[in-house]
Parts: sequence; structure tokens; C-alpha cells
Amino acid sequence: MKEIRKKNTDIPDRSRRDFIGKTIIGGAGLTLGTGTPLFAFSTADSGKPAIMGGTKAFRETFPIWPVFGKPEEKALLDVVRSARWGRLNGTRVAEFEKEYAKMNSVKNVLGVSSGTNALYTILGALDIGPGDEVIIPVYTFIATYNVVTLNYALPVFVDTDIETFQMDARKVESAITPQTKVIMPVHMGGSPADMDTMSSVAQRWNIPLIEDACQAHLAEWKGKKVGNYGLAGAFSFQASKNLNCAEGGAIMTNDDAFAQTCYRFHNQGQGDARVGYYGTGMGTRATNVRLTEFQGNILLAQMDRMEAQVKLRAENAAYLDDQLSRIAGITPAKLYPGTTQSAYHLYMFRYDREQFGGLPREKFLKALAAEGVPCSAGYGKMNLSDYVTNLATNKHYLKIYGEKTMKEWLERNQCPQNDKLAGEQAVWFTQNMLLGSRNDMDRIVEAVRKIHKYADAVNNM
Repeated sequence: MKEIRKKNTDIPDRSRRDFIGKTIIGGAGLTLGTGTPLFAFSTADSGKPAIMGGTKAFRETFPIWPVFGKPEEKALLDVVRSARWGRLNGTRVAEFEKEYAKMNSVKNVLGVSSGTNALYTILGALDIGPGDEVIIPVYTFIATYNVVTLNYALPVFVDTDIETFQMDARKVESAITPQTKVIMPVHMGGSPADMDTMSSVAQRWNIPLIEDACQAHLAEWKGKKVGNYGLAGAFSFQASKNLNCAEGGAIMTNDDAFAQTCYRFHNQGQGDARVGYYGTGMGTRATNVRLTEFQGNILLAQMDRMEAQVKLRAENAAYLDDQLSRIAGITPAKLYPGTTQSAYHLYMFRYDREQFGGLPREKFLKALAAEGVPCSAGYGKMNLSDYVTNLATNKHYLKIYGEKTMKEWLERNQCPQNDKLAGEQAVWFTQNMLLGSRNDMDRIVEAVRKIHKYADAVNNM
């Protein structure tokens, strides 16, 4: 397989060879546009928006995801030819775990079959079950909620800090009850949650802190990689993620005993990480969510590009922050002061329709997509969705908690700040867009400027 290259003078020489072609990523739950490759043009172009018949601001396409080439091809073939395809008799998953642990300065890494199963394994190792409560953010992917209900525990939502898109750490303590067994913040979009406040609350109440870092590969809080702050951290290697093997995940922990408990839970309750599958079973429940050798070797190949990609995303995000914040009505998501590195799995900003002549967000997104700029409204009001509220009438939950408790649970889960963010303001760009050139970033900014200038006309279409 020949690796395709796109000339890009803004990408350092050592990483330029890693960026392949240009197309659009189709991430889960996102509606993305497409463009026709054409020449670049001046940033001074201020013609009508494309949705009104003007010229697209962006007429090329963004970098494809995943980036791949000879290393990935060799990784797959090496495993095929080894005839050792599973971790129980292979070596590649163990090698990946070793290298990912080194990259993140953590003692233990356990590869599993998805980010969801990383969280599920952690909660299983903690023996979370009926009657327990787990505190989670309301602004997150549904998997954060699902792993709690899979254990018949009660998910308790905390409202969003609208400026950062993160769980509001200042509101966590008020959500704690005697039944609270886990606090599980999410590093939303790849940017760290407020780990100082979160860690302080968890320590004060002696409650395990579990980091859902599924979107946050190599993100840092005060110079230390996320996943190092709580008892454990969970990562995802699903197809859209910044480290990708189609489906996969990992658990990070500095607690050796907990690492062994997680290993047994993910391996049918048997063995340990040092001697493998066979050994005395421990605990009372477990499952099989092992990572395959194919996935482990693909991840090793993909890891070689990670640091250059993180750097490029951060540079482009900083440039977009500066340029977009100059447009009235556009407010990039803030990073907490403790953030020394964001993974930028998503580039997120808030949209104020009043500064765009009352143009609804839906029309803004449609106009932006017409400019050739893929975009999304992001996550919705999870706590108000039918999928979540129907839990209050689930027969198993009624049997465990009773009708009164489930009715009170619905009342507890009001999140007005998130209603505002998810319902009116949030806009996302995906991480592959941040792997583009500085010229690509200028095209994004120009598209937003054009819509702002002609907002009244667009709204009246």
C-alpha cells in the first residue's frame, strides 16, 4: 500500500509524510459536508455565503482519518503470519500496553475491546451494582451513562460548566449521597476537566475518582497525563479517536492491585497480567473484553504519529481560538488554567444567535456546511432524552429502587446550563480538521465571517 502525501508547508518535515490525502471523516452522530478540490484563494474574499449562491469559502477537503501507510500494513500482516491472533498466546497487545504506559508515565495499562468496556471493566472491578450511585457529567457520549446502567447502578448527572463544556466540578459535592460509590468526570473533547477540584472532592469524601479519558489521548493537567489522577482512567481507540484501531480501549492505573483485578474481570475472572489466562479465579463475576493482537499491533503503528499530531492540533486550535474569538457571537471553549495540553479530539465553541441577527444555530450550521466546513451541534440534552428518562419506568430499576426513588431521580437530574449549551449554543469541528494547514484554518474563519456579515439575509431565506 503506497502512502499518499499532501504537500503542506505548515506541517513539520518529520510529520508531513504522515498526513494522507484529503477527505472528510464521518464521526458517530455527526453530519459532515464535502468539498471539491480546487485552488486556494485570498483570505480577503468576502463574497456572499455559499448558501446564498456565493463561492464556497473552503473548496478543498480536510485530511482523512485515520492516517495510515506501510507501518499499518506491516502490522496487520505480521500478526496474520504469526498465527497468534489473540492476546493469550501473542505478544503485541502486551507490547502495546508497555509502550502506552511509558508514553503516559503510568505504571499499568490494560488493553480491552473498547472504551466502553474499559469503563465497564473498571466499574466491574469496583463491584459497582444495584443500589450504588455513580456521578457523571450530563454532556458526554452515551457510553458514560450506559456503563452505569449495565451494572444496575444509578447514574447521577452533574450540570455543565458552559464556558468549558466540562462537568462543573463546583457542583459535584452537592450530588454526593451515602450511596455514591464513584465520581466519573469526562475529559470532554480531549480537554482536561477541573482535576484539582475533582480530586479534592473525591479525597475529602473517600470516593474513587475514575477518569473517562476516552477522547483525551496525551492530554495533560499540570504536566501530567490524564488517567494518572484518579484510581484509573479509561481510553477509547474507536475509529474516530485520536489513537485508532477501529474498536479498542485501555485502562490506565498506578494501583498494581487494582490493575490485577481489572485484568481478571476482563479475562473471565481468571489469571493475572503476569502469567496470563490460567490461574485461580477470583471475584464473583467477570466477562471477556480482551483486545486482539491485530488491534494491538495497529495501535503500535499509530502511536508513532501521535505526538506530532497532538502538536499540530494544538497549534491550529490556538490559531482558531484567536481568529474566531474576534467574531462577535463566537466563543471558543475555554481550557482550565491547569491544562498544559489538550488532545483536541473536538474543537468546540459557543454560538450566540443574537450576535448573528437572530440566526438560529440550525441555520448557522447549514450555512457553514454549505461553505464546505463540516460541523455539528454536538451532544444533546441526555438527561431529558427518552432513552434516559425511560429508566424511571424500567422494571428492574423499579424493583431495585422503587417508584418514589426513580421519580426523585428524574427531579435530581435537572441541568439548566447544559440545556442552554446543548440546545442553543454548542458547535463542533472534528479532530481531523485540525490536522489541516494554516490555510485550511483561514478558510474556516472566512466561512464564519461571511455568515456573520450576511446573517440577516441568510435568516430570511
